[in-house]
Amino acid sequence: MIRIRTRRLVTCLLALSMAAGAMARSPAVPDRAPPSQKETDSFKRAIRRLYDMKEKAWAAGDAESIVTKFYSADAISVGEGDPDTMIGREQFRAAYQQYVKDVPTVRIESVRSYVNGNAGWDWANFYSYPKADKKSLYPPSPIRILFTWAREDGRWICKGDIFVNGKFPASP
Repeated sequence: MIRIRTRRLVTCLLALSMAAGAMARSPAVPDRAPPSQKETDSFKRAIRRLYDMKEKAWAAGDAESIVTKFYSADAISVGEGDPDTMIGREQFRAAYQQYVKDVPTVRIESVRSYVNGNAGWDWANFYSYPKADKKSLYPPSPIRILFTWAREDGRWICKGDIFVNGKFPASP
């Protein structure tokens, strides 16, 4: 019995060793070239338009536009002080219907962006101004937030965000 287990172990280790050697000899996939300034500028303009849309929809109490035009169907959101992780439009819809009632105004200040191909991210300061009787329900403003982005069918869409309390210094 021990001899069979040892033989199986040696066979597995030999197979793993051969696979590792083959992987080490295989050519590396070249990285994509760094983004051009044109690509970065285009990305920044596109997400600024989405931030503007989100701010206006929020002020108008239009949770549906935020949920369907800003976030992807499979978006995820999680943050400091928030006990729940939101996943998908149904959870976003329920949350945003309440947010737009309790917090009549928000502002998003992009601080640092990165894009490469069909994926990008943007660190931002997110300012919220809840109604006086609702301040205890929301994190202190501003919060530092990371929005993740994907280009799908030629347009940028937010795949999710993660946030923590505090503020980034102004963009360099």
